[in-house]
Amino acid sequence: MEGYIQQVVEGHQLDENLYPNMLISLTEAVTNAMIHGNRYDDRKNIVVTCRRKNGHIHIFISDEGTGFDPCQLPDPTCEELLEAEGGRGVFLMKQLTDEVHFLDRGRTVQLMWKV
Repeated sequence: MEGYIQQVVEGHQLDENLYPNMLISLTEAVTNAMIHGNRYDDRKNIVVTCRRKNGHIHIFISDEGTGFDPCQLPDPTCEELLEAEGGRGVFLMKQLTDEVHFLDRGRTVQLMWKV
């Protein structure tokens, strides 16, 4: 994923400071797609696409799972979950992007950064 994000940053002549936020966000989204979306089924695909439009970089991550409702995710900052071993991926994406959208009933994550 590092190479992919480096190509995006260089190809679109983006500020290098976006690189770490883009890398962490993409890593979290792809990991969620593998684990929660495709449930480790290597017959299922994950598709990552990128486009620049209206002053934003958009990265889309799509899996072949059944989807999910992002409104039903627990808050990882609540006291009883602070010591939990996972459950921070979507929280991190929201902190490190300008916008996150869940499309196709949660099967596609759209990450956006203003450029």
